[in-house]
Amino acid sequence: MTRPGEVLGSVVAAGEREQLETFLDYLRDAVVRKARGVSEEDARRSPVPTGTNLGGLIKHLRWVELGGFAEQIGQIPAAELPTPPWTDADPEADLRLEPDEQLDDVIAAYQAECDRSREIAAQHSLDYAVTTPRGRELTWMYLHVIVETARHAGHADILREMIDGSVGD
Repeated sequence: MTRPGEVLGSVVAAGEREQLETFLDYLRDAVVRKARGVSEEDARRSPVPTGTNLGGLIKHLRWVELGGFAEQIGQIPAAELPTPPWTDADPEADLRLEPDEQLDDVIAAYQAECDRSREIAAQHSLDYAVTTPRGRELTWMYLHVIVETARHAGHADILREMIDGSVGD
């Protein structure tokens, strides 16, 4: 298991892109590690009043990846992308597992989206800027997804500890 300090040390002299990719991949893996080994019931269980749960965090992060890299950086038309689970009536549907969803499938969808994000990012320089109303540079998108993933990795740490006492990276 790679610890955060080891990750930092491994790329301290690396270029900006390698640093961004390494940290993001570490966080992506950390979120998945926190969810592996829990039951389907525990993947849905929320020990906090907000309803936050491990499966929902991973499902949400899949859509963060898709929105950031596929939609914004890759400029893939919405018609060619999966339909998001949320609606105006249910804006938080990406934060929970539905009865027909299994944790392993949600993890696989997240990992596939991460793979697509890597492929899209590899096609562009860090200063590549998207010319849309929400115009973004690739570096900005890396930072945005790192922040979002880190935030939810922290949530996953706490949830897993509350579920079964598991702690650590």
